Parts: sequence; structure tokens; C-alpha cells
Amino acid sequence: MALKIGFSRKHLLIPYAIFLLLFVVFPLLLVDYYAFTAKTGEFTLDNFIWFFTNASTIKNLLTSLLIGLITTVICLLIGYPVAYILSRIKSSKKTILLLLFIMPMWINFVLRAMAMKELLVLIGIFGKYNFLNTIIGMVYDYLPFMILPLYSVLIKMDRSLEEAACDLGAGRVKVFTSVTLPMSLSGILSGITMVFLPSMTCYVISDTFSNGKVTIIGKLIELWFGQGDNWNYGSAIALIMLVIMLVTTLVTNKFSKNEDTRGTNL
Repeated sequence: MALKIGFSRKHLLIPYAIFLLLFVVFPLLLVDYYAFTAKTGEFTLDNFIWFFTNASTIKNLLTSLLIGLITTVICLLIGYPVAYILSRIKSSKKTILLLLFIMPMWINFVLRAMAMKELLVLIGIFGKYNFLNTIIGMVYDYLPFMILPLYSVLIKMDRSLEEAACDLGAGRVKVFTSVTLPMSLSGILSGITMVFLPSMTCYVISDTFSNGKVTIIGKLIELWFGQGDNWNYGSAIALIMLVIMLVTTLVTNKFSKNEDTRGTNL
């Protein structure tokens, strides 16, 4: 008699559960352990006290936040008009134009950074304005991550609402600020999340474009885990960054939910 083995869809979750435990939960627990312990293994909060009382680390954190903020604002100012125009083009060229913005994402970002670095060298500004060069590198690498979510939202937008607003006498500016912009808020928030958080920690770009002169928080983590040989300090900084990312994500999600609720009530 053949042995009948019970099988359900829940069993398909087992590989994913194992993967999450090994590569997500366990590393996070390991970071928590090192962050709240000293090198001797004793529980301590000195790692966090050191971070918030050290002028150098606070400067690095503020620099990271500033770079992330400026990069996000510039990407939004450039990306929104690009996504808006692409979503309004009706010809077959729209696919080609969109592909031109997506294709850089298929190339390793380090290679793209090196290519832009050589361009800045040819222009003659590389090595003179380290902070500006870092911003240029961040914008160049993360601009597609702002354009794509904006385009995805704008292309699905109900144009009849804009037409109705025009029929009621609203001008183009009024239609954009009252209809188009609010309806595309979810794309804006997604783009902000996809640009702001990575640009705060991507030290490869900051090192490449500033010759190591601009230190962001991601570089600080790498230094303590590597050259500093202090996993406790590195884990504490990583945990602080994780909290900042979590708070940023929760805030953007809250705005997105509020907008969805308001749209449903209209």
C-alpha cells in the first residue's frame, strides 16, 4: 500500500521561512547582540553613548542625512517632470525613451560611478568640490529609482479627472496642484524611500566621487567592522541606521495611507 504523504500550500513556505531565519532574523539578532555588548561580552549601552557623544560620528550622521535629503530633492525635481512627460507621450517612442532611463539600472552601479567620475575629470571639477561631486554621483545613480515609481503611478492615472477639472474652469496649474500631484503622491513617496535611504549609506559612491574626503554613515560602519576591528561600535551604528530607516518607512507609509483614505472619501 502506497504511503500517502499530506501536502499543502503551507509547506511551500518552509524554504522561505528557513531563508528568512538564516539571512534576515539571525543577522539582525547578531547585530543586536554586538550592539548591546562590550568586547568582553558584557551587556552595555556604552556603544550608543559613544555614538551620540562623539562629535565626529554626529557630523558623519548629519552629513549622511544632508546628502540623502539633497539627493532626494534633486531626483524628485528632475524625475517628476521626466515621468510626467513620458506618461503623456502617446507615440511608440515612449517605450524607447523609458528604456533609456531604465537601462542604466541593468549595469553595475560601480561601473556607472566610475564612468561619471571620468566625465567629471574631463570637465575639470573632480577633486575640487568633493561634496558637490558626491551629490552628482548619488543623483546619477539613483535618479532611475525616482523616475520608475512616478511613471508607474502617472501612467495609470485616470485622465478623466483632469479633464473634468478643466471643464469646471480650472487652469493647468490648478489642475496639476489639485488633481495630478495629489493622485501621484504614492509614487512620490515610493521614490523618496527608494532614493533617500540608499543614498545615506552608499559609501562606495561617496568614496569614488570625493576621494574618501566625504565620510557618510555607511563608510563609518565599514571602517569599524574592517579596519577598526570593533564589531560592537559597528553594530551600534548599523542598528541606529536601521531605526532611522524604519522610522522613515513608517512615516512615508502613513502619508500614503492617509492619501489613500482621503481619495476613497472623495
